[in-house]
Amino acid sequence: MKKVSLIAAAVATTLAAGSAFAVDFNGYMRAGTGISASGSGDVSVNKNGIGRLGNENDNYSEFGFSEELKTGEQTWRLESMIASGAPGENGWEDADFNVAQFAVKAKGLISSDKEATLWAGKTYYQRKDIHITDFYFLNTSGTGGGIENLSLGDQKLSVALIQDNGSQASDTDKYGWVAGTNPGDAPTWGVIGKESEDVTGYIADVRLANIGLWSDASLEVAMAYNFATSTDGQSVKGDDGLLVTGIIHQGMDNGFNQTVLQYGTNGYGVQAANFWGAGAYYDRSGDQNDATGYRLINWGVMNLGESWEMGHQLAYLAGSEIGASKQDIDQYSVVARPMYKWNDTMRTVFEAGYNAGEKINSAGTGVEDFGNAKFTVAQAWAMGDSFWARPEIRVYGSYILDTENDNAFGTNEDTEYVAGIQVEAWW
Repeated sequence: MKKVSLIAAAVATTLAAGSAFAVDFNGYMRAGTGISASGSGDVSVNKNGIGRLGNENDNYSEFGFSEELKTGEQTWRLESMIASGAPGENGWEDADFNVAQFAVKAKGLISSDKEATLWAGKTYYQRKDIHITDFYFLNTSGTGGGIENLSLGDQKLSVALIQDNGSQASDTDKYGWVAGTNPGDAPTWGVIGKESEDVTGYIADVRLANIGLWSDASLEVAMAYNFATSTDGQSVKGDDGLLVTGIIHQGMDNGFNQTVLQYGTNGYGVQAANFWGAGAYYDRSGDQNDATGYRLINWGVMNLGESWEMGHQLAYLAGSEIGASKQDIDQYSVVARPMYKWNDTMRTVFEAGYNAGEKINSAGTGVEDFGNAKFTVAQAWAMGDSFWARPEIRVYGSYILDTENDNAFGTNEDTEYVAGIQVEAWW
């Protein structure tokens, strides 16, 4: 008992000396409900390509606590976050919960570079996203460690190693009941495929930011190298992949603009050729070996006068040797979200989007044409008049179109209408 008391006293004394116990509460949430013409309730169709406003069918939340502990010139920041997703179909439902972040980040350990940060744990690692489409075009988040914002002249270097395990089909047969060749035949016990086995993988992530260009413009470059290690007797089927990213950020008097170019090989090739969160998932099956892909994105937010503000996304994505059938695919996306501000609280928000091209078919044997379009009008109230002001409560109506599927919504219709209400907040 005495030993426990001494340890508790020591911990309390250390915390009191380094902090005023000012815990930071932070997070994000969205929730709402809708009524659709097909009777299916909320609808979400390809929001990365045609926009998310009035096009989401779930509840999602993140809430975290962080604390900064100071000792001399050093700052030790403890970060934690829980993430949860649920359909939102009734008042009490099971939900997915995940410890999304749990890390320690320390500044001031390098006396000559006070802003350099040493970290370890699980974290959202320098994610890059486009808010109006909820698209994270660079996301190597996970468990690992590294150093961020190490000064190289005016530039900032970040280096990290992050765990990225996956699975593949092993060389061991999997047995089960196999259907007979004729409808009346009884099933027989036999080989139905290959067993699945875990693959230990990693991401080596290197970034250099704050590279000066012309006036109010800067360049950030990032390289993610995904590799795997094998256990005794294991043959890793998925080849290592490289994802290279260049981001030009242009500041303007009325907002900002970013141009993003990404190129990926193998498992990163299929990511770059699609609206996948590049870096967050790596196909280790071997199907993407020899795949290459790239995407060119332009997005930003700008004021268009005293009462108008607009966000946009323009994107072209293409790939070759994609999937087991080694197909060439490409697509383009255009999304715009203009907003008219009636006063400091009330605004009317419009969003229009179109995404079309060729993608791998569901059987994985070839390509098929696809096309989606959306138009949304929302009356909204927010805590401030900025494009980014949140919380925001919206009442919306959406029209959604599938240009290639006459029965896209299960009612022999290629269109859908949705009306609903939603709240979005971050803090």
